[in-house]
Amino acid sequence: FLLLYFNFGSLTAPVVVMLSVPFSLIGGFWLVWWLGFNLSVAVAVGFIALAGVAAEIGVLVLTFIDQEVASRRGGDGGRLEPEVLADAIQQGVAKRVRPIAMTATAVIAGLVPILLSSGTGSDVMRRIAAPMVGGMVTTTLLCLIVLPVIYGMILQFQEKRKTMEVGTR
Repeated sequence: FLLLYFNFGSLTAPVVVMLSVPFSLIGGFWLVWWLGFNLSVAVAVGFIALAGVAAEIGVLVLTFIDQEVASRRGGDGGRLEPEVLADAIQQGVAKRVRPIAMTATAVIAGLVPILLSSGTGSDVMRRIAAPMVGGMVTTTLLCLIVLPVIYGMILQFQEKRKTMEVGTR
């Protein structure tokens, strides 16, 4: 969280990025439950790895939204209308759909053979892979759909607050 704070320079963005972790946990818990695995050290290791990838995807989404908003705002730091802000968010996410889908596909494609294996040591490896595979599905979908909506609402609130501050001066 501290590294994210230093990267973004505000508390808002790291909090929104950290929302991607529960999104990933949803799919991880579903697949672990569906496969009948108990919570173990191996499953916990899978969840820890999943949390890292989920945070990375959240950072990608927010970084490109911020870049698109900054390009629309221009150098003067002017106020953005809600329609322009919504379009900037949509364009920022649209630029990251392919890389995020490729990241998720690569992780899932690499772990499905482990998840389906039955050889020596596969008991432990399947329990590490299960949270990752389930979580990558939900984190990809939710980070591309829900996270931009939440961040957009926060950005619109910040724009309204800027307008109110300028109006009182």
